[in-house]
Amino acid sequence: MASPKVLVVLPTLGDRLDTLRETLESTRVQGQDVGLTVAMVLPPDATAARALGEEFGALIVDDPREGISAAINRGLAARTDEKYYAWIGDDDVFRPGGLRRLMDLLEQNPDAVLAYGGCDYIDASGKTIAVSNAGKLAPLLLAWGPDLIPHPGTMIRLDELQAIGGFDVELRYAMDLDAFLKLRRYGKFVSTRQSVSGFRWHPDSLTVANRLNSSLESEAVKRRHLPRVLQPISGLWQRPVRWASAVAAGKLNSRARAIAAKD
Repeated sequence: MASPKVLVVLPTLGDRLDTLRETLESTRVQGQDVGLTVAMVLPPDATAARALGEEFGALIVDDPREGISAAINRGLAARTDEKYYAWIGDDDVFRPGGLRRLMDLLEQNPDAVLAYGGCDYIDASGKTIAVSNAGKLAPLLLAWGPDLIPHPGTMIRLDELQAIGGFDVELRYAMDLDAFLKLRRYGKFVSTRQSVSGFRWHPDSLTVANRLNSSLESEAVKRRHLPRVLQPISGLWQRPVRWASAVAAGKLNSRARAIAAKD
């Protein structure tokens, strides 16, 4: 097997063992065509989840218990010879060949710092509710509109991610958006519309359950990345974006309930 090239960081509290196994299995499949190191960051007392991670060959890393951003950064600190970073939640999945597709994009575009693909929104049973595949439009909207670059469908060059200091530990919801905005000065973003991951849409997902707080934090992040002269008037377009995001989330919830009702 080729030496590891992708560092996959998987933070978890260890309380979703059923979906965690599915996540780890989808990650193991990626290792068939991409060298991987899976850094699983979790509390020392999450014994069942730690055992599950060891079963799948993950590198077990203790959670510093300082929030999600600090947990991801602790996983990044486990880097050895890996070239790229990818993230996956403990209830999300990679699609077959997803990491290979993203890595090929970066290998073929040496001036690119980040690659991303489509992301399926899936319900608790794994059925696809909707698909996010904004393509080349997504980077243009980062500082002004919704963040359409899915964190679990993203691959970043590790040197550049470490150059920006990893993820801001003060952020709880929009740490990926903040990192994406910082990374723009290091290179371009490349994409594929093919789905490379699945994001679990259910009530206890961090950003789903805290929609308003997530929106407010995202707006604050985007504001600080704007030119100073535009910061005071950013509410003119951020409030409509917040409304549109809430409407889109409501439609996803309705679709998820409709699919569940048919089962």
